[in-house]
Amino acid sequence: MFRITDVVRHLLIINVIVFIAAELLKPSLDILALRYPLSEEFYPFQLVTHFFMHAPLPQIFHIFFNMFALVMFGSALEALWGPKKFLLFYFTCAFGAAGLHLLSSYMDISHVQETIMAFKDSPNYTTYWAFFNDIPLDRFGANFKDSVAELGRAIETNPTPGAIKEATDFMGSYLEGKMNSQIVGASGAIYGLLLAFGMQFPNTELMLIFLPIPIKAKYFIPILMIVELFLGFNQYAWDNIAHFAHLGGAITGFFMIMYWRRKGEGIQ
Repeated sequence: MFRITDVVRHLLIINVIVFIAAELLKPSLDILALRYPLSEEFYPFQLVTHFFMHAPLPQIFHIFFNMFALVMFGSALEALWGPKKFLLFYFTCAFGAAGLHLLSSYMDISHVQETIMAFKDSPNYTTYWAFFNDIPLDRFGANFKDSVAELGRAIETNPTPGAIKEATDFMGSYLEGKMNSQIVGASGAIYGLLLAFGMQFPNTELMLIFLPIPIKAKYFIPILMIVELFLGFNQYAWDNIAHFAHLGGAITGFFMIMYWRRKGEGIQ
């Protein structure tokens, strides 16, 4: 008979309580979400608090799917490993997820800063679009996209000091938004659990809700990681998911299991 294990039960309760509290007290608890370390809104405790938070209503599926995966995969792993090893694995994967996300954010923000400096040094049509061509403009709506295009035409035909300042302000606002953007959710730790489940129970058949075809875990998990990698490198306008956090949790989980196997700690 299926049983929710003790550590999983407590993690589930904490996540649900934090979710309800965030809904009741928003935006007061936004401070618990993780920001980029150079943001004025960053605090070190966010490295822990962010993975107990989830997207607010009406995005209920964020916490639902994470908690469903925690119960289904986490309980099996805790029963196999024991509570202490499971909790260590969960937290380590969560930190690994945050680490890879922050690294990818650093590379992204550094590139944005470089293109802004290039425009300031040489404010022309080429350096202008070198910045905005890297941005998924559709994510910000038609009005923003039209404003960027109109300003680009002004920079091309008559780059007045006013147009250059407006363009620089646009760029600065985008940079500030990226640095202050929030990341929440247990997804990084959950992807670590998924990876671990695939390694510990490779022949167990899994099914997606929207694709009810049984697939063995040893095939399902690698396909899922490839999809995450593809989406991570392609910033689609409709996609605001931190895919590198997912990958960070999975990679961390993989190396932890390999380390435990090498130490002969009874991990399959």
